[in-house]
Amino acid sequence: MRLLKLQLVALFLLIGLGSAVKEHLFKTCAQAGFCHRNRYYAEQVSNNQNFVSPYSVKQDSVYLDEIDKVIHGEIIKRIPEPRSGQGQGQRHGKLVSLPFEISFVEDSFRFKMDEKIDSRQPQSEVVNSKRYNETSKWAFTDSINVGVPSLELTKDSAVIGFAQQQVVLQFQPFKLSFYFNGEEQLVFNEQQFLNFEHWRLQDDNENNLLPEETAYDMFSDSFGDSRADSLPFGPESIAADFTLKGFLNLYGIPEHADSLLLKDTINAEPYRLYNVDIFEYEVDSRLPMYGSIPLLFGVKKDVALGIFWINSADSFIDILRKGKNKESTSSSSFDSTNSSVHWMSENGVLDFIIIMESKAADLNRVYGKITGNVQLPLLPSLGYHQCRWNYNDIKDVLDVSAKFDEFGIPYDSIWLDIEYADKKQYFTWDPENFDQPGKMLETLDRTGRNLVVIIDPHLKKGYEISDEVIRKNIAMKDSKDSVFSGHCWPGESVWIDTLNPESQPFWNQAHEKFMLSSKHKNLHLWNDMNEPSVFDGPETSAPKDNLHYGQWEHRSIHNLFGLTYHEATHKALLNRFPAQRPFILTRSYFAGSQRTAAMWTGDNMSKWEYLKASIPMVLTSNVVGMPFAGADVGGFFGNPSPELLTRWYQTGIWYPFFRAHAHIDSRRREPWLIGDPYTVYIRDAIRLRYALLPVWYTSFYQASLSGSPIMKPLFYEAQNSSDELIFEIDDEFFIGDSGILVKPVTTEGQTQVEFYIPKDGEDGSIYYDFTNGKIGEKITESTVTVAAGLDRIPMLLKGGSIVPMKSRYRRSTKLMKHDPYTLVIALDADGKAKGNLYIDDGETIGGSYKYITIKADINSGISLEIEGDYEKDAINIETIIIAGVPKEHIKDTTVSSGKIQHSGSSHLTIVHPTKFPLLFGDADTKIPHHDEL
Repeated sequence: MRLLKLQLVALFLLIGLGSAVKEHLFKTCAQAGFCHRNRYYAEQVSNNQNFVSPYSVKQDSVYLDEIDKVIHGEIIKRIPEPRSGQGQGQRHGKLVSLPFEISFVEDSFRFKMDEKIDSRQPQSEVVNSKRYNETSKWAFTDSINVGVPSLELTKDSAVIGFAQQQVVLQFQPFKLSFYFNGEEQLVFNEQQFLNFEHWRLQDDNENNLLPEETAYDMFSDSFGDSRADSLPFGPESIAADFTLKGFLNLYGIPEHADSLLLKDTINAEPYRLYNVDIFEYEVDSRLPMYGSIPLLFGVKKDVALGIFWINSADSFIDILRKGKNKESTSSSSFDSTNSSVHWMSENGVLDFIIIMESKAADLNRVYGKITGNVQLPLLPSLGYHQCRWNYNDIKDVLDVSAKFDEFGIPYDSIWLDIEYADKKQYFTWDPENFDQPGKMLETLDRTGRNLVVIIDPHLKKGYEISDEVIRKNIAMKDSKDSVFSGHCWPGESVWIDTLNPESQPFWNQAHEKFMLSSKHKNLHLWNDMNEPSVFDGPETSAPKDNLHYGQWEHRSIHNLFGLTYHEATHKALLNRFPAQRPFILTRSYFAGSQRTAAMWTGDNMSKWEYLKASIPMVLTSNVVGMPFAGADVGGFFGNPSPELLTRWYQTGIWYPFFRAHAHIDSRRREPWLIGDPYTVYIRDAIRLRYALLPVWYTSFYQASLSGSPIMKPLFYEAQNSSDELIFEIDDEFFIGDSGILVKPVTTEGQTQVEFYIPKDGEDGSIYYDFTNGKIGEKITESTVTVAAGLDRIPMLLKGGSIVPMKSRYRRSTKLMKHDPYTLVIALDADGKAKGNLYIDDGETIGGSYKYITIKADINSGISLEIEGDYEKDAINIETIIIAGVPKEHIKDTTVSSGKIQHSGSSHLTIVHPTKFPLLFGDADTKIPHHDEL
């Protein structure tokens, strides 16, 4: 054990273990050549009132190909001749051809632009000479609907139309203006920051520079451990500006430990998208993290707008929210009601999609059609996950599992970190401590429990799996096209290249052998370190001039590597069990990752500020279409106080992905170890999560169809509100469309919370206190203060909602299958309510189901509308609780097989109903019921 500790310390020193992230390991914008150059270019353009854009559309180049449904054209970039007396004979004018395409995908505008050059000549002969243009291959779904646009040409412009959208293409200077419902919503290149660094030889660089450009780090990298980067193409960045008309509230572009509402970055660091292993990350930061989704949303009254930047290279994004930044010193004339986005990427083609809809939820729907929606998850994956680095052996695992039952705490999955594998060689089991994994799985399965184990992309050199990866030529290569090796947890390692289609059969075979037996279906996978993390690599990752399948540089595909890895794992699991939904947790992700994996926010710390930051981080993930997200409950690093750990569980039950995790040097913190009363509070929080599993599962079903958030910001419910506060709140949220409104306690010593009530009409809405899942008093105010002692989980329920619950304690989700439902009905001001319930077997793909719409009306009773043919007796309603019913509306009557209880002035409980005649008037309402199993 002492030897293990020494080895771990050595590794931690490699990656900078300390009290906080080592910022010097990661580039700032000023230190990243392409960001430095493009910020400089934008500054020069902004400060030059006489600037003439070098980009214009060749007038006779624009035409519509009706067969391909694409508008083609050509943009000319003009490199001017030197001014008189400045460099005569050394520089000359030059024209660079940039062909573009315009199309409409899923009713949204797509623009693509590349270089027109037949012989890009990299310094290395082994590199693909093209700009990387396959990001959409990985991010998009297999089938995309493409519409035929209209095209009207004039002397100076082209007008392109589709449905209720219109785009005006201005030729000189090049500009795109986007109209929705007849009003201009966005302008591309209004500020003329477009900069497409075309290919050139280093010796001829002076003749290829615009007067506003700087040559900083065009052919070399001066940053620390990146100095070895060969930059075989020299400068090849792309950058452009988007002006959002009347939009002051912008969201998205995760992953960052920051607020939900994007901040102004003028005079500060831009947001960076570059997937890295960022050890002990800081909060309130624009530093890069583990995942990247290059999708930005803007919302205002009656319009929601999305910018999907289809690029997987290192990127920086500047945000100018002039209307909310009175300190901005920019000299450019900029309307204070607008926002501007300056997007800068290291390489690739210029490729983006503009989505324009009426509501924020419609943006999610369209984006989901393009990149796919979250899968309907394995039902047990929505339960509680218990994890730490590491459980020592099989006995430790089974003892922990038994303790949950002893203390009456439900859980579904227990996890094993890297120590379970023999010498950290994935696809093996430690022969001393995990010698009978099959029996361990069988024991867990008896109570419906699962095991999740880690398999990372780094493979220790010198054992069967890594040897085969090298032999089959499916390893990541270095810049010389030799197998790349670097250091990670096992020591010297190689990395499988999951961009290579030949890697999939091998990955299938490795997983099939590892999954032991067809009867062990309760083994699931965790894909960590897949940024990829390389301990001795630049910025804790792989060198950018490494090579992947197709001879593409790693710099081009970096941000999507994690997606290719967890998708390969997903396919391998489907190959093993074709009818069962896989469960995979990934740390690194990209646009499209939501189709096949859940994510978490990585290595957080046991501090209050990290608990608070987890909420906007998970909310942002939901906004950009990746709702199956969570954070390590309790914090990964450190030892939380009993109060912090309790509050983190009370918050964590609202993460779509709910897992506790801890570092190997953190003290054990399973819920019973903290002691009463905290153990009881944590137990009750976890039990509430399980009671609400029907809500969670129904919300995931709805998200799988519509792409809608599961943790939903307030502005989704009141986008047209005149109260600006609603667009900034990121510590309060709804759970899907359930009507449950939550505000967790995230401050030490706090004993009450103030809810902000979003107004969706002039009269607002009725809400009910729903603390701890128990219906309480009616609320009509715009704000309300709710008691929030350590034994209380503050919740509200919106009037007009119906919440299905399963209130009986069971050890796991599988044991809840036949439990009866409780319906909590919260009537609105009109005496009506509506809710939904989705039911299936929780495991299989494409099986039978029931989708039930439940309606309540004070004048006509309760009705169930049932779609689907899943198990006839699946709907067993034991109790109905109705809030907001005055006594005068309830007639004295009995209910078959049950009774009516009246509580206070407005609540009614019906126990064991089969039918209740004349409950709300003259209607007979029938409720299916069967005896308890």
